[in-house]
Order: sequence, then structure tokens, then C-alpha cells
Amino acid sequence: MLEEVERWLDLRSWSTADRPLDRLVAAKTRRGLTVSVVLPALDEEETVGDIVAAIRHELMEAVPLVDELVVLDSGSKDRTAQVATAAGARVVHRDAVLTRIPALPGKGEVLWRSLFVTDGDIVCFIDSDLKDFSASFVSGIVGPLLTEPDVHFVKAMYDRPLGEATGQGGRVTELVARPILNLHWPQLAGFVQPLGGEYAVRRSLLERLPFPVGYGVELGLLVDSLHTVGLDALAQVDVGVRKHRHQDGQALGRMAATIYRTAHLRLSRGNLVRPALTQFERGSDGLGFVPRTHAVDTEERPPMCEIDEYATRRVA
Repeated sequence: MLEEVERWLDLRSWSTADRPLDRLVAAKTRRGLTVSVVLPALDEEETVGDIVAAIRHELMEAVPLVDELVVLDSGSKDRTAQVATAAGARVVHRDAVLTRIPALPGKGEVLWRSLFVTDGDIVCFIDSDLKDFSASFVSGIVGPLLTEPDVHFVKAMYDRPLGEATGQGGRVTELVARPILNLHWPQLAGFVQPLGGEYAVRRSLLERLPFPVGYGVELGLLVDSLHTVGLDALAQVDVGVRKHRHQDGQALGRMAATIYRTAHLRLSRGNLVRPALTQFERGSDGLGFVPRTHAVDTEERPPMCEIDEYATRRVA
């Protein structure tokens, strides 16, 4: 590990306990900052309500830490929107945002569009499939942005159990993302959860970054933030344990291909010969394997500050 990274780990790695809520509220008031929390959601009726309720009760009603709580629905077929609304979130459908630009499928797409329908100086992203959620996920990663003016991007770090096995989650991280980062962006080798979906960023940085539309968004934002503001402006906070729904092996393969594609674009800004991934499934007759080919996410949205409607809205 680079000496620079070892120093960074000492200076820019914290715990939620390092910043009590009263200190955060005082810092927020003193600096005149506002905080938006965004939950990207697709068919998450089982978990989204508890997450919204916890944030609203503990960080909006009990203390005025969060100013805006938005669920960005990317086309749920279940009761995600109704559950989130009942729990106290403002629900916005992906297709109702920036209607001039047809929406593409993918998590990064809804995160990008969320910048257009929120106003906070700090934007905090929280995945909507978390179980046993604690509001300290939000306060923990927002905290450094309220108390440390030089910090612009904060990732959550945590244990990710896989079933009963401690620390075995995050398989795409360990098999793909971490090797790529260590080899090509060694300054980012200190991030415990580089692909984690829980992070808080100053709007002034987010609006200047391109957004991969799919699963590669976390890697893309992290790498581009490093190049834009430097390592010392990035940080991470230990929020404990993250429990969520796990994907099967083939879904992980598609995610891995997207991560590689995202990294490749940033390394060369070139094009892969064939941005697709072929996987194999046992045939229905049980006698052979059937190839299934999936497109690998290649689209990226431009920095939001380059979108005319966004610039007009911010001025207004």
C-alpha cells in the first residue's frame, strides 16, 4: 500500500461514534447547509418503508439533520411507491424527471436524475434493499461533510455477511473492483467498500461528474472524484453491518462485466470490441448448456451541470 494511502487511512477513516448528532446539527446550522437523502428503488416494498420511517423519525422529526427525503422509483411493479409515501418520503418516478431525455434502465440513471429533483447542498445515497437499517448510516456519512470543509465525498464502510458467514459479502468487490483499483488507481486501495451504495457527496462535486447509467456508477463516481478533487477530499466512515438481498452468480457476472467496462472507459476512453457478456445456463431438458448473451452497460450521462434545464433550475 502506498504511504500516501496509509496516511489517508489514519486521517480520513472515521466511525459514526466520532460525531454525535447534536454536533452535526450544530455544524449544519452554523454553516447553513442542507441535506437531501435519495433512495433509488426498484421493487423494494419489503424494505423501503422501514428505511424511510427510520430516517424521517430519527433525522427529520427528532433532530433537523435531513431536509429532504426522496425515493426515486425506477419502474417498480410492486407497492414500493405506496409504501415509501406512507412512510413519509416524497416519491418521484424516474420517467417524470427530465422528460426531454428518454430514461435508460440502471441504478446510475436514477441517481443522476435525482440531482434534478433535489436541492440539498449535500446529497446522500442509500440503497433501498437494506435490512435492519439504522439511521446512523445516514448521519455517519453525512457527518464529515458538515464538520470538515475540505471533505467532499464520503463512503460508508461496513461488514457484509453472506448468510451466516461474516464478511463474505461483496463478491464483485473482492474479485473485480478491488484488484482493478489496486492495480490502476492505487490511491483508492484504502476504501473498504468501494462499490457500496451508501455515500454522501457535496452537490458542487456531484453535478460536475459523469454518471454511468448502470451498476458501474459507484466505481465511476469514486474514480472521477479522485481525479477531480484529490484523495484528501475523500473519506470513509464505519457504520457497522450492512445486510441486504444477495444476487445469484450469473447476476454477479453481469455486474463484474459492467465494473470492468466502467474501469476500461476511464483507463483508455476507448471502446471495447464487443461490450457484451455471454453466460451459460443448463437447458430445460437437462442435456446441455444454453448460451445467454447480455449487453454490458456502456452508456454514461454527462455531468448534470451541462444540462440546460438543470442550470436554469439552479439559477432560479
